[in-house]
Amino acid sequence: MSTGASAAPGTPSWYDLVREDVVDPDLPIIDPHHHLWPDGEGMHYGIADLRRDAHDGHLVEQTVFVECRAAYRADGDPELAPVGETEFVAAEAEHDPDQLIAGIVAHADLRSDRLDEVLDAHVAAGRGRFRGIRHALSCAMHPETLKIPGRAPKDLHLDPAFRRGVARLGERGLTYDTWHYHHQNRDFLELARAVPGTTMVLDHFGTPLGVGPFAGRRDEIFESWAADIAEIARCEHVVAKLGGLAMPDNGFGWHAAERPATSDEVVAAQSRYYLHTIECFGPERCMFESNFPVDRLSLGARTVWNAFKKMTAGFDPAERAQMFAGTARRVYRLG
Repeated sequence: MSTGASAAPGTPSWYDLVREDVVDPDLPIIDPHHHLWPDGEGMHYGIADLRRDAHDGHLVEQTVFVECRAAYRADGDPELAPVGETEFVAAEAEHDPDQLIAGIVAHADLRSDRLDEVLDAHVAAGRGRFRGIRHALSCAMHPETLKIPGRAPKDLHLDPAFRRGVARLGERGLTYDTWHYHHQNRDFLELARAVPGTTMVLDHFGTPLGVGPFAGRRDEIFESWAADIAEIARCEHVVAKLGGLAMPDNGFGWHAAERPATSDEVVAAQSRYYLHTIECFGPERCMFESNFPVDRLSLGARTVWNAFKKMTAGFDPAERAQMFAGTARRVYRLG
């Protein structure tokens, strides 16, 4: 239910403008993609914020933290700087009485000839929660138009050292996550074909952009995006995260609207991305993600899970169980 009042986007009163009843409150959920930052860094989203959103009516039982350059070590060996993030998240997880965070996807430079040393450090820092690495492919064509421009060098997917690093993750039983833009989906496809022994996780549908030179071209981009997704899905070691389409760079504009998006608005605007990906990958290789707090710029936690549940109302209970929890549990080896 929403009211007709207005408030500044991102404020508590703005989120309160949309307050929906919870859909299917007893459906177990594992959220396989969210971030955290300590005070004074990033988007100011800590364990208390995660607990608030996870307990907002839906049955979120476990989560997976994904790297966001938080709490890096400021001193010492720069190769080991990202281990500070794993230390920070593991400590936050242990302080949570509900132990929500069950997995950590950290960062490492997969091109490094010291990769195993860095991975060993993440294992030690993760206190049983370390599950894999995200070394994103995201290379922005027009960074000046993006709220979150990627930092990756061009053609990282072709770097032999990088490919060896991705392969090493698979040899060690670890996952590889990537975040990139829709115009890089073919790059990711090349990488997936080149490294078939590592479980790869496609974050955020490959981020179909809708701002800058991509504004006003949604249907055109969807057509090429859909073809790319179908090809990527042929790589059986790739799984898809379903979410992350409410970022400002996706171009839906909800982050600057008079009120947050409703679940029905999300379904109307975005369900074709979700349903196409599920059709290509199958429920057993799909997992819904919140991508909070980045997608929280556009809508609340209750709303995002309501939208996912409404999109999948026509699936049978076993298929929904896979997409909302089972796939994430298997891919990230959660207890």
